[in-house]
Amino acid sequence: WYFCTCHLLSESMSPLERIDWDQELEICSTQAERDSLKSKVSVSTLKFVLFLYIQQLYKVSLKASLVAGDEWPSARSTSPDLDGNRSTPRGNKTLDDHSHMVFVQNHIHEILELLVEPENYVRSNPGDSAITLSGLESLGFLVAGTVDKCRSLLPLQDIAMLQTIQHRSGYSKLTKSFSLRLVQTWIKDSIVQNPFGISACIASGRRLSWPMSGEDKDHKSENAKRGKIATNAHAVPKEHIKGNKIIIMSQVSKQTISRCSGTLENSSVKIHRCHYSYLYLLSPLRSVTIEKCRNTTIVLGPVETTVYLSHCEQVILIAPCRNVMVSGSTLCTLYVLTPERPMILSGNDTILLAPYHTFYPCLEDHMNKVGIGPNRNLWDQPLCIGPDHRDDTPVWELLPVQEFFTFNIPFEMEGSTQSIPGGLPLKYQKAVSGRQKQIDIWQKMVKESGIHRSQRKEFQVLVESRFHAWLAETGYKRELDSLVVPLQSQNKKS
Repeated sequence: WYFCTCHLLSESMSPLERIDWDQELEICSTQAERDSLKSKVSVSTLKFVLFLYIQQLYKVSLKASLVAGDEWPSARSTSPDLDGNRSTPRGNKTLDDHSHMVFVQNHIHEILELLVEPENYVRSNPGDSAITLSGLESLGFLVAGTVDKCRSLLPLQDIAMLQTIQHRSGYSKLTKSFSLRLVQTWIKDSIVQNPFGISACIASGRRLSWPMSGEDKDHKSENAKRGKIATNAHAVPKEHIKGNKIIIMSQVSKQTISRCSGTLENSSVKIHRCHYSYLYLLSPLRSVTIEKCRNTTIVLGPVETTVYLSHCEQVILIAPCRNVMVSGSTLCTLYVLTPERPMILSGNDTILLAPYHTFYPCLEDHMNKVGIGPNRNLWDQPLCIGPDHRDDTPVWELLPVQEFFTFNIPFEMEGSTQSIPGGLPLKYQKAVSGRQKQIDIWQKMVKESGIHRSQRKEFQVLVESRFHAWLAETGYKRELDSLVVPLQSQNKKS
């Protein structure tokens, strides 16, 4: 998994190449053929070493806390959370840009030593070692730079080789390498918090006025807060959108949001503390993090990298994505199309896995843009990681066939997709076809019943009355009502 993720994030592979690769892997008939095909894939050794090293960011060291005299969990985090408050002692490091910066500052010596080639390493005095251009280029996997106040971004090695910077970075034109001691001091003194990260977006992002509908007015209090949606799209250089453009959705409650726009496209989306809502984000996306949401249905366009579901309850996720991960969640259902095995981490309970069961007109075009094909889908082959997984009491199961229904996305769009990409697995398709057959039989029976027009009209009123009662009992009425966008919001754009 680490290898595949590093390759996805660090190697330039076109969407078409990824689709072709997945197709080749799918047609392999034996494990030997699959292993042979996988052996042809490579990543930069130095980038992979860095990727493994930064996983320590999420390690909790009781020993280090004791030596430093800190309480554990540490209460020193100062980055704002998505509500604009300061992080709790159990703050999530995935949302804490400050901790990322501090980690690099505190470990820059070890990081740089990993990039030193053996022949350039001075064992008696490591500070006198040299880092090659390729070594510093690999560090660009973690660190980028700017010389014009973030109007553009440059690779780290390009900045380090600037005439005005060489005396600080320790670059030698003769050896075409950098002094480890000088480049370490330069990076440590120059590094700043990610200007395109979560914290910066919360502090200075632009508020998006996306139309929201379906709020339960009967239960709305005077102090109720409207959901917050913000982005840094206006601040990110156009040529560096991927991985830097962020959209944050927080505290959306009892509302429906549907969006397909240029602002949303290729963004990294963070969905936080959304309750009793329906979110339709129908654009090709870079990544999606869903955290602390409850009783919410989230329908996503194709996600190029990873969908991460964390500490959620009764969330329905519908998405084509390269990877999907679930952690600390309960009673969640995942309808996914994914060429990689879903990862079920620790702390989960009652996770249902099901095949992707919907479409919208632009879907296949969006899938091609992010490199996800329709033919390889490992939705039913999860990879369980963590000490709480036991074969006799699994935390996941496949959605029972009798509970499976296809999902209709209720919006008009232009596009050529007219069916679920790749179709449904046979047993689920049989269930859908069986229900359709029952509907056809019912309609034929009513048609051939011989009742008069007045009786048929009376019968129709009775059926509609019972149907509306069923909608109210199941809660689907609120879902349907929420699809009506207020007239004053229909012309708003972001």
